[in-house]
Order: sequence, then structure tokens, then C-alpha cells
Amino acid sequence: MIELRKSRFEDIPSFVLYESAPETSDFIIPYTSDKHHEEMNNSNINYLSIFSEGALSGFIILVKSSSRCIELRRLVVDKRGHGLGQEALKLLESYCINELNTKRIWLDVFSSNKRGLHIYNKLGYSQFKVGEHNGKSLLFLEKTF
Repeated sequence: MIELRKSRFEDIPSFVLYESAPETSDFIIPYTSDKHHEEMNNSNINYLSIFSEGALSGFIILVKSSSRCIELRRLVVDKRGHGLGQEALKLLESYCINELNTKRIWLDVFSSNKRGLHIYNKLGYSQFKVGEHNGKSLLFLEKTF
């Protein structure tokens, strides 16, 4: 059983730790603690903490990219391979629809992130664009509601 809660500044050291894990840092562009503080203060950005069995287990960054469109900037969990990310993705979709009145969620993912791509495709996300970042292939995915 997991739940999403509004993140607190006190959670940031854990976020930095989660991002620095080898199984995570290959698939994201990690933020410094200062960058997380800056982003968390931005009114267009929502940080949600993922709790599993009452313990902080990951986080999500959502960015309002237009009035009814949300960018899923980041979804990071502390333990991969246990279904936590997939369950968090389902909860964040519900949050976006019910709390943010979203009609579309989009994200980018490195093509080398096979586990992430599998989950996004399984949950109905489809590719709409290809790009690159620092020579790495980047896929843009979306889901509309």
C-alpha cells in the first residue's frame, strides 16, 4: 500500500540520495539539494513524496506545462523491481486528473531505460517525439484522458 503526500523541504536529502543511486542516476539528470529547494519553491511545480508502508520511498516532480497539461519530470523510487514505481504512476495519474484537472501527461525517458519504458507502455503511454540529450536518445511519451 502506497500513498502520495505533498513533499516537504525536509525530504530533500532523501531525494538527493535516491537520485545518486547507480540504478537511478543513469536514467535521470540528478539535482543538487539547492536545485530541489529552488524547484520546490516554484508555484508551477508540484513535488509529491511516495510513502510505502508509512516510510518515505521515493518522489515525483510534476510541472504544469499548460493549463491542462502536466509534464512528469521525475519519478524516483528507492527500491526498483517491487512495483512501487508502477503503483506511484497510477496514483499520480489520478492526482493529476482529480487535483490538477489534467487532460494530458507527458514525459521524456532515455531509450536505455527499458524498465521505465516497459511500465509507461504497459500503462498506456505512447511515443510522440524523439530527441537527444548529451548524445543519448530521448523518447517523449504522452497519455491523454
